[in-house]
Amino acid sequence: MKKDTLLIIDDIPNNVKVLRAFLNRVGFNVLIAEEGEEGIQVTEHTHPDLILLDIMMPGMDGFEVCQRLKSQDSTKDIPIIFMTALTDTVNKLKGFEVV
Repeated sequence: MKKDTLLIIDDIPNNVKVLRAFLNRVGFNVLIAEEGEEGIQVTEHTHPDLILLDIMMPGMDGFEVCQRLKSQDSTKDIPIIFMTALTDTVNKLKGFEVV
Protein backbone atom coordinates (compact mmCIF):
# COMPACT_ATOMS: atom_id res chain seq x y z
CA MET A 1 0.00 0.00 0.00
CA LYS A 2 1.33 3.44 -0.97
CA LYS A 3 2.15 5.84 1.84
CA ASP A 4 0.70 9.33 1.52
CA THR A 5 3.38 11.98 1.10
CA LEU A 6 3.35 15.20 3.10
CA LEU A 7 5.62 18.16 2.44
CA ILE A 8 6.57 20.37 5.37
CA ILE A 9 7.74 23.86 4.36
CA ASP A 10 9.16 25.48 7.49
CA ASP A 11 12.39 27.26 8.40
CA ILE A 12 12.39 26.31 12.10
CA PRO A 13 14.32 23.03 12.63
CA ASN A 14 12.58 22.12 15.90
CA ASN A 15 9.13 22.42 14.30
CA VAL A 16 10.25 20.24 11.41
CA LYS A 17 11.83 17.66 13.73
CA VAL A 18 8.68 17.25 15.84
CA LEU A 19 6.31 17.12 12.86
CA ARG A 20 8.50 14.71 10.91
CA ALA A 21 8.84 12.32 13.87
CA PHE A 22 5.09 12.25 14.50
CA LEU A 23 4.09 11.95 10.84
CA ASN A 24 6.62 9.19 10.15
CA ARG A 25 5.40 7.33 13.23
CA VAL A 26 1.79 7.37 11.99
CA GLY A 27 2.80 6.15 8.54
CA PHE A 28 3.36 9.14 6.27
CA ASN A 29 6.25 9.69 3.89
CA VAL A 30 7.59 13.15 4.84
CA LEU A 31 9.46 15.59 2.63
CA ILE A 32 11.08 18.77 3.96
CA ALA A 33 11.78 22.19 2.45
CA GLU A 34 13.40 24.87 4.59
CA GLU A 35 12.28 27.90 2.58
CA GLY A 36 9.59 28.96 0.14
CA GLU A 37 11.36 28.64 -3.21
CA GLU A 38 12.67 25.21 -2.27
CA GLY A 39 9.14 24.23 -1.25
CA ILE A 40 7.78 25.23 -4.65
CA GLN A 41 10.48 23.21 -6.43
CA VAL A 42 9.89 20.12 -4.27
CA THR A 43 6.14 20.40 -4.87
CA GLU A 44 6.58 20.69 -8.65
CA HIS A 45 8.80 17.59 -8.74
CA THR A 46 7.04 15.33 -6.23
CA HIS A 47 3.38 16.40 -6.11
CA PRO A 48 2.81 15.61 -2.41
CA ASP A 49 -0.64 14.66 -1.16
CA LEU A 50 -0.65 17.52 1.38
CA ILE A 51 1.51 20.53 2.25
CA LEU A 52 2.04 21.86 5.78
CA LEU A 53 3.16 25.44 5.20
CA ASP A 54 4.62 27.93 7.66
CA ILE A 55 3.59 31.53 7.01
CA MET A 56 6.44 33.43 8.63
CA MET A 57 9.61 32.54 6.73
CA PRO A 58 12.49 34.72 5.55
CA GLY A 59 12.47 35.62 1.88
CA MET A 60 9.25 34.28 0.42
CA ASP A 61 6.51 33.97 3.05
CA GLY A 62 3.93 31.21 3.13
CA PHE A 63 1.21 33.37 1.58
CA GLU A 64 3.33 33.90 -1.54
CA VAL A 65 4.27 30.22 -1.70
CA CYS A 66 0.58 29.29 -1.54
CA GLN A 67 -0.35 31.85 -4.16
CA ARG A 68 2.31 30.58 -6.56
CA LEU A 69 1.34 26.94 -6.08
CA LYS A 70 -2.37 27.68 -6.52
CA SER A 71 -1.67 29.59 -9.75
CA GLN A 72 -0.09 26.57 -11.47
CA ASP A 73 -2.27 23.90 -13.06
CA SER A 74 0.08 21.12 -11.94
CA THR A 75 -0.02 22.09 -8.24
CA LYS A 76 -3.28 24.00 -7.72
CA ASP A 77 -5.24 21.01 -6.39
CA ILE A 78 -2.75 20.02 -3.68
CA PRO A 79 -4.29 20.81 -0.27
CA ILE A 80 -2.36 23.24 1.94
CA ILE A 81 -2.61 23.67 5.70
CA PHE A 82 -1.04 26.84 7.11
CA MET A 83 1.01 26.59 10.30
CA THR A 84 1.40 29.89 12.10
CA ALA A 85 1.56 31.72 15.37
CA LEU A 86 -0.30 34.63 13.78
CA THR A 87 -3.73 35.06 15.31
CA ASP A 88 -4.97 38.41 14.00
CA THR A 89 -8.02 38.53 11.75
CA VAL A 90 -6.20 40.21 8.84
CA ASN A 91 -3.76 37.30 8.48
CA LYS A 92 -6.50 34.72 8.90
CA LEU A 93 -8.48 36.35 6.09
CA LYS A 94 -5.37 36.60 3.91
CA GLY A 95 -4.89 32.86 4.34
CA PHE A 96 -8.39 32.15 3.07
CA GLU A 97 -7.90 34.51 0.13
CA VAL A 98 -4.78 32.80 -1.22
CA VAL A 99 -6.09 29.25 -0.88
